[in-house]
Amino acid sequence: MAIRTRRIGIIGYEHVQGLDLNGPLDVFTGANMISGRSTPPYEPVVLGVKRGAFRAESGAVFLPHELLENSGALDTLIIPGGRGMREIAPMRAKVVQWLKQNAHRVRRIASVCTGFYALAESQLLDGRRATTHWRFADDAVARWPNIKLDANAIFVKDGKLYTSAGITAGIDLSLAMVEEDLGNEVALAVARDLVVYLKRSGGQLQYSEPLRHQTHATSDFSEIVAWILDNLDGDLSVETLADRMNLSTRHFNRKFKTVFGATPADFIETLRLDEARWLLANNDVAIEELATSVGYSGGDVFRRAFERRFGVVPSEYRARFCGYRETAAPLPRLKRRTDNIMTL
Repeated sequence: MAIRTRRIGIIGYEHVQGLDLNGPLDVFTGANMISGRSTPPYEPVVLGVKRGAFRAESGAVFLPHELLENSGALDTLIIPGGRGMREIAPMRAKVVQWLKQNAHRVRRIASVCTGFYALAESQLLDGRRATTHWRFADDAVARWPNIKLDANAIFVKDGKLYTSAGITAGIDLSLAMVEEDLGNEVALAVARDLVVYLKRSGGQLQYSEPLRHQTHATSDFSEIVAWILDNLDGDLSVETLADRMNLSTRHFNRKFKTVFGATPADFIETLRLDEARWLLANNDVAIEELATSVGYSGGDVFRRAFERRFGVVPSEYRARFCGYRETAAPLPRLKRRTDNIMTL
């Protein structure tokens, strides 16, 4: 049986997120090299929204293969994210118009990161499950309430429509497409070649910044947060914290929630788990010892809290993120982070 070459169109435009475009491009190009077939399984093409070169958010300049309006038959269309798609309405409108006129002729349509904005505006996602970059999830929900947004998914497939989370999640999405088309063996080989995981467990929260701290905190609260960071393994009860600030527990609770938008207990758990993530990636200490070093009574309590927050157990998180470190030098036993993770 003749092998059909699938044409993969990736939209390019001014102020695109470069990795949103390059990631899928490299996955499908890699599949061509690894498949070993005389007829390549894919023909990846960059489709410009307008004529001529375009500049990514990073400043890198791309030259499209052809115009979106002249794309011809496509098997798959991928819409990368970026400031241009989010904020430049006339540019997004060109993509939306193309989608409304041609979506029925394309087998798969996908968005990476905030390429979601074009798919959502085309109304193709109405009533469907989808995801986008965690940072823009609230905005997406407010704009398109008819879409069932899962802000923690790495990528979501609903029928012929695929949406993925921020930036590198476009690689996860593209690998899933290769696996659908060519099987697990080829997809795994491409993942190995790119030095990425074929399938990541857990959601966006395990990779994204866990805190959205207000920058208007008073100096008193800046000081108490700094003290908390230095005493994560100590007594951080509301009574202790209120006493340090010479406030009643009731007044402290109310004022703390006003400043940080979270209860002291939730806030402290987030700080402890964020410190634990850093320690897991930068230390070889046993989980039990690490747990007590950030204020948990034992490893089991810590494991449950970590998995509940990030969707992955501590040992797996360590295996994934230690894998990116240089292995020539041994990890320290318990090296504390010295940077201030707060912006206050």
